[in-house]
Amino acid sequence: MAGVIGFGGVFFKARDPEALGAWYAKHLKIQLAGFGGAKFLEDSARPGCIVWTPFKETTNYFAPSDKPFMINFRVDDLHALLAELRGAGVQVDARVDESDFGRFGWIMDPEGNRVELWEPPAKA
Repeated sequence: MAGVIGFGGVFFKARDPEALGAWYAKHLKIQLAGFGGAKFLEDSARPGCIVWTPFKETTNYFAPSDKPFMINFRVDDLHALLAELRGAGVQVDARVDESDFGRFGWIMDPEGNRVELWEPPAKA
C-alpha cells in the first residue's frame, strides 16, 4: 500500500513573498534558491527530526500570531541566535523552554507569523 514517506515542506501565503524571503535569509540565514524558497536536507551528523503535529483548533500555542500554522526551524545555538535577533530588532518571546526534547524559543516575523526555534538535545 502506498503512503507518506517523509515531510515535503511548509507552504504559506505572504503579502510580500520576496520581502519576507529576504527577511528570513537575513535573520535566520536561510539560503534561498532561485524559486524563492529553500531546500533542507536531513543531516545524520546532527540531532533532530522533522515533526508533523495537528493542534486543537482552540490552541494558544501559536499566539500572539492569529495564523493557523507555526513554522519550526532547527538551530545550532538557540541562545546565541536569540541574542542576535534581539539586537536586530526582531520580536523575540522572552520565554525559552528547556527540556529533555531540547531548547525552544519563539520569534515573530514581519507578517505576524510565529516561528519556533528548536535546538535539539545533543545525541546520546
